[in-house]
Amino acid sequence: MAQFATAQHLASWTGVCPGQNESAGVTKSGRTRPGNANLKRLLRIATMSAIRNKNSYPAVFYRRIAARRGGRRALAALMHKLAIATWHVLHDHIAYRELGAGHFTKRDPERAMRRMIKETNSPGLTVRFEPITVG
Repeated sequence: MAQFATAQHLASWTGVCPGQNESAGVTKSGRTRPGNANLKRLLRIATMSAIRNKNSYPAVFYRRIAARRGGRRALAALMHKLAIATWHVLHDHIAYRELGAGHFTKRDPERAMRRMIKETNSPGLTVRFEPITVG
C-alpha cells in the first residue's frame, strides 16, 4: 500500500469519492470520478455481497442512507467506506472488525429511544420508556 499515502488517496484513485461541486457558497451533490474501472467493479461486487448479509454493519449503513438518499447514492457511499476499510486492513496489517447491526443503536442510545417513542406514539396513546435499574 506504499502507492497510496492515505485511505482517501486510494478511494480517490478507485473513483468512489464524492464529487465537489460548490457555487456561491452552496455545496451541491457531485458525480464520482471515473477511477479504475476494474477495481471499481470488484468493489461494487464486494459491496453488493456485504448488503445481502442483513445483520451486518454495511447492510444497516446502506439501508440508513438508502432511506434518505436512494439506493445508488447509498451504494456509492458504502463503496467509499469499504475502500477506506480495505486500505486500513492492508496498510496497518490488522483484521477487519465487524461493528455489527446494532452499532448505530449502541453509539447513540438516546436517539434510538427518541425514534422508538416517536414511532409508537399515536393519537390518544402516550408511551414512556424508562431505563431498567439494576439493584
